[in-house]
Amino acid sequence: MSRNNKPKSKSRRKFLIRGGLGTIGLLALGTYVFRNSIRRSMYELGETMVVPYSGTGTEANLWFEMTKDNKVILHSPKVEMGQGTFTGFAQIVADELDVDIKQIIVKAAETATGIVDGMSTGGSLSVAQLFQPLREMAATMREKIKQEGAKKMGVDAAFIKTADGVLSAGGKTMKYAEAVADVSDWSLPDTPELRPVSSYKFVGKPVKRIDLRAKIVGEPIFGLDAEMPNMLHAAVIRPEHVGSSLKSADTSAAEKMPGVVKIIEKDGWIGVVANSFPEALAAKNKIKVDWDIPKTWTEESLREYLKIGEGAKMITQKEGSELDPDDGDVISLEFTSPIGAHAQIEPNGAVASVKDGEVTVILSTQVIGVTQNQVAEALGIDKGKVNIIGTYLGGGFGRRLNTDHAVHAALMSQEVGKPVKYIFTRKEEFQNDAFRPPTHHIVKGKLNGQGQLDSLEHHYASGDVAMNSVIFPSAMNSMMGSDVGAMRGGNIMYNKIPNHRAVQWHKTLPFATSFWRSLGLLANTFAIESFVDEMAMKAGKSPVDFRLAMLGDEEHQNRIRKVIEEAAAKSNYSDKASGNRAMGFAASVDAGAPCAQVVEVSVVDNQIKVEKVTCVFDCGLAVNPDQVIAQCEGSIIMGISASLHEKMTLKDGRLFPIIYGPYDMALMKNSPKEIDVHLIQGVDIPLPVGEPPLGPIGAAIGNAVRRITGKRLTDLPMVLG
Repeated sequence: MSRNNKPKSKSRRKFLIRGGLGTIGLLALGTYVFRNSIRRSMYELGETMVVPYSGTGTEANLWFEMTKDNKVILHSPKVEMGQGTFTGFAQIVADELDVDIKQIIVKAAETATGIVDGMSTGGSLSVAQLFQPLREMAATMREKIKQEGAKKMGVDAAFIKTADGVLSAGGKTMKYAEAVADVSDWSLPDTPELRPVSSYKFVGKPVKRIDLRAKIVGEPIFGLDAEMPNMLHAAVIRPEHVGSSLKSADTSAAEKMPGVVKIIEKDGWIGVVANSFPEALAAKNKIKVDWDIPKTWTEESLREYLKIGEGAKMITQKEGSELDPDDGDVISLEFTSPIGAHAQIEPNGAVASVKDGEVTVILSTQVIGVTQNQVAEALGIDKGKVNIIGTYLGGGFGRRLNTDHAVHAALMSQEVGKPVKYIFTRKEEFQNDAFRPPTHHIVKGKLNGQGQLDSLEHHYASGDVAMNSVIFPSAMNSMMGSDVGAMRGGNIMYNKIPNHRAVQWHKTLPFATSFWRSLGLLANTFAIESFVDEMAMKAGKSPVDFRLAMLGDEEHQNRIRKVIEEAAAKSNYSDKASGNRAMGFAASVDAGAPCAQVVEVSVVDNQIKVEKVTCVFDCGLAVNPDQVIAQCEGSIIMGISASLHEKMTLKDGRLFPIIYGPYDMALMKNSPKEIDVHLIQGVDIPLPVGEPPLGPIGAAIGNAVRRITGKRLTDLPMVLG
């Protein structure tokens, strides 16, 4: 079966992926039509539901392609960022299509296939979103193959059995590839009843990564590896000062530099196209630019600008009464987190070719569909003329949602009439990131006479996370009223507290901010769970028992209860320090996936060292348990790095640092000696797994340090002394 024939599907089955209004639609509708109480309900729904797939190309024969050697190519609307998504997809397809996993090849779908994700690869949603749709499509294709095989074998399709990509009936056998060879009528049958997951051979089992060999031998699978015949290279001038814009430029010296093909001046940017990248960079450095800098931002002015009480206010959660500000029994703590860079290994870049009115772009991106639209709009052509080819990502974490470099590369190719490759330098990557915004938090609470929390409030200020992004454009900002990305982890998860609320203060910052792995979860959980721990200490109670007493009896509350109890048991948790070592406890729930962690910390010479992390995570159905554990380990290491090391600052109007090294990150020596992960299946579907384990780690570290030193650290990254 070849996609090149582009047969018209006549499927009578309306796949699940066609149905359902996604979270964006629900939130926008609820925010626009209803008042705050309904709006808050929508926000809470968005925190717990898995957004359904909302892309195009819902016909199974567009997703699957049979090769002559009886292998199955799955064209995936999601890209591979390193989390093992493609392997999970292969497991799901292999079980329902009834082939061996070694027969599955997974590729990122080009936009020319007609399979385009309506949103992005992100939110740890890929496997969770496509679990059911992939099962349905694979089962439908299996039925189609059986029907075609029955015709050629002269048997009744009802008697055909399938195994490892082979049909068998009445003593006859036929490979799948033979059955569908030369098929021109792709009328698809109704989707049959799906097999029970309990009967699957691959789903739920540890399976080796299908991309392992390519990465070990260094095959050119990443965006930075991409090439086109006769391509040129480019560099682009980007501003160094926050909020600055291009006024004028003198390019005369650059035009005389060796290898320069053309200097291209567009609205707000200048590109240098040359025969090689070093020549393009050398010429770029010769351009004299005059910048308009309306304000020189500093760390101090930024903190004054972004704080509780400033900006747009939205109550994202409200239950019971508000705390009385004049009540002397109210306890309050203030927390902050800094600007965070993505700092992924592979810098951004793209190769573009504009020829005969059609465009091809190869790049690492999380938003293939958005990139297609942006390039088409910039060139003034129909998006059907733009083919975006996604590669493997050398780190994503939300950074690949912003792909203006694809537009730049395409415009420069249009100007010079040849393919152009444009990549960021490391300095450009750091200074022109779409950063994790800094945050400011005030958490307040009050104990009752029994030493239980009677009231808990979380007030948090943040810049854009989801708002003003390619997924949630600025036009939606007024409808939403609140940034749903900044809200991740911002609401109180303990619903037995009689009076609890969360209030968000939102401001758009003078530099680009956007999605960063787990969005607001890390900073919000750090503030809330650090405060809860402090209140447990004031009440003289075990932090574990204190938390359990605040949980209700609903199903989702019981799932939180389970991870807390298991984490305490698996780690042999104690809230007593032993010399320079202690344990810290914290928990969170994100996208319906609860996680609890116990961190063993030591403090020597005022240096905080994480010795061991015990993580209990309710991930639902683990399609590949080994990979889910790896995701937990990766999230924990990234959380340690953000909690103890990483920080971008503003110096003289510039974002700093601009290279690795000065941008302090966790190294091997900073990693715990042991990360002990335990998985719980609280529901029978896969849940997002790449971000929820980032939630508790910062607070758990701080809670351990509090027991060793007596100090409550309230600023990220946490530093003693």
